[in-house]
Amino acid sequence: MKQSMVEQLSAKLKENIGKIIKGKDDVIEKMILSLFCSGHILLEDIPGTGKTTLAKALSKSIDCEFKRVQFTPDLLPSDLTGINYYDQKEGAFQFRKGSIFTNILLGDEINRATPRTQSSLLECMEERQASIDGMTYSMPSPFLVIATQNPIEIQGTFPLPEAQLDRFFVKLSMGYPDKENELDMLSGFLLKNPLEELKPVATRQEVLEAQKQVKEVFVEQSIKEYLLSIVQATREHEKIRLGVSPRGSIAFLRAAQAAAAIHGRDYVIPDDVKQVAEDVLSHRIICKGFQMVQSGEMAREYIRQILTQVAVKSYEG
Repeated sequence: MKQSMVEQLSAKLKENIGKIIKGKDDVIEKMILSLFCSGHILLEDIPGTGKTTLAKALSKSIDCEFKRVQFTPDLLPSDLTGINYYDQKEGAFQFRKGSIFTNILLGDEINRATPRTQSSLLECMEERQASIDGMTYSMPSPFLVIATQNPIEIQGTFPLPEAQLDRFFVKLSMGYPDKENELDMLSGFLLKNPLEELKPVATRQEVLEAQKQVKEVFVEQSIKEYLLSIVQATREHEKIRLGVSPRGSIAFLRAAQAAAAIHGRDYVIPDDVKQVAEDVLSHRIICKGFQMVQSGEMAREYIRQILTQVAVKSYEG
């Protein structure tokens, strides 16, 4: 079965990242799932829970180019996209590529940059290209943006607009580790930083092949209808002001395909849809009557409610 390659690659990545991040197998799996879907990742959690470390562990597990940008209020769009400058030696303008031209881009504390700088990521995230001074430049493959943000701290931040949030494939949260896993972490970091010794276990070509095979996972008609029933329920929910977009529906489908492939199947079952629903859909809806942090919490609760209310049609794998 073709998808066994995806399953094996996922297991290798999960094991390698697990050497650094303890007790967060579900979050790690969702990161890998997003990678296999060419989907960008938003890591939202309080400081110190390992968001940046997780992103670095994923990037170091793959033999491809990685760049990190610390987002600040004075960061300019050209710092990300690049600029044309006059080369006196050549006597002509030359283009110097910015940080976005890489395979994996880590945008740390993305909500600290101004909306103007945030918007410079929109085109490259959606279309895998950047238009600069009338010229269009393609992103390398694979291309993945991993952004982190702190949902608690409001001062000096610029909340991501809905259009930007919708371009993130999933929004994940690390949370605190339990006592046993945190004890393992303390032991691992006692003498050295294990992240520095992490070696790649996957090649760029293997990731591209996994992305190709995920798209070939079969989705039966009743599964598509079940998936869309969940999406439609977000648009009709009395406590949701803005439901999931068609872009979200496509991401939902891709995520279910990747979940199936990671678990060694070449077809999607309802459990795959349920597994990814909360992380793929919750950041794409806006709840009525809640502040930003509360809205995120309630969005997940509403998705869980919808999953219990929408019936699964008869399905034969």
